[in-house]
Amino acid sequence: MQNSKKKIVIALGGNALQDGKGEGTAESQLEVVKKTCEYIVQLIEAGYQIAIVHGNGPQVGKILQAQEAANGVTPTMPFDVCGAMSQGYIGYHIQQALKAALKKQNMNIPVVSLVTQVVVDESDPGFQNPTKPIGSFYTEEEAKVLAEEKGFAMKEDSGRGWRRVVASPTPLEIVEIDTVKGLWDSTVVITAGGGGVPVIELPDGSLEGVAAVIDKDFAAELLAEQIDADALLILTEVDKAAIHYNKPNQQELDSITVEEAEQFIAEGHFAAGSMLPKIQAAVKFAKKNPGKKAVIASLYKAVEAMEGSSGTTISAYPIPVLLPCAG
Repeated sequence: MQNSKKKIVIALGGNALQDGKGEGTAESQLEVVKKTCEYIVQLIEAGYQIAIVHGNGPQVGKILQAQEAANGVTPTMPFDVCGAMSQGYIGYHIQQALKAALKKQNMNIPVVSLVTQVVVDESDPGFQNPTKPIGSFYTEEEAKVLAEEKGFAMKEDSGRGWRRVVASPTPLEIVEIDTVKGLWDSTVVITAGGGGVPVIELPDGSLEGVAAVIDKDFAAELLAEQIDADALLILTEVDKAAIHYNKPNQQELDSITVEEAEQFIAEGHFAAGSMLPKIQAAVKFAKKNPGKKAVIASLYKAVEAMEGSSGTTISAYPIPVLLPCAG
């Protein structure tokens, strides 16, 4: 039975969606996504039942740039609408490519992308301290010009250049969670794309979009909690998380406990715009779900990571390797 399989929520990083520094076109993105989906299908073939959450930092940044360039020609769309636009077209690419990859393996499994709203608190401190990188990379000189001319908050991003940063509030509730649960046993759902469209709840119970980008790793963690997943799998550019990163004494992490991970966070080992939110999301899931695990791994070694031979596993305490159920 399909519903007896191990359930995992996959968080896809930017390298799984765009090549290089995210400067590609929609056509080049689709080519990258096609390759990504071949690896995701390997997880399904291995017996895991999945849902997919993806980032949207480069894409929503490009949409905003296009909006700004067209200002005065066409009406400028609000930030939350731009987020929904990115969620729609990235989801469409993953949906199309994943269905094709499944068909190649003679697997007739429905795939759907769901435009998803995620409730945040309008008083979240993230609105006063923007941290989420979006859009293209710039030199320090270019970043200073953008900050002065457009009032953007600009920060250096893990040695890769300067990027615009926006508010990244904590996700509190996935509005469409009941729909995701209803589809789970029959369909691969692409949901909470870009972390979901951030909305606040008004006094009358209605929802209103806000200018922010929710971190996709935290949205994936919330989804994993709410659908009672067996594991949270965060796919990124590197095989494993590491301490002393890019230093002569760099040490890759295989299997660590929540306590060890929190110590490494306190010691400042993880970059805020890169590995830190992944570790934090993994810790949150493992802490709330003793006996389950979160895994940070390379897209290209996803199956091996779930079987314990690659990636960084974070758990409340050492646990046996999670293997998929047959059937």
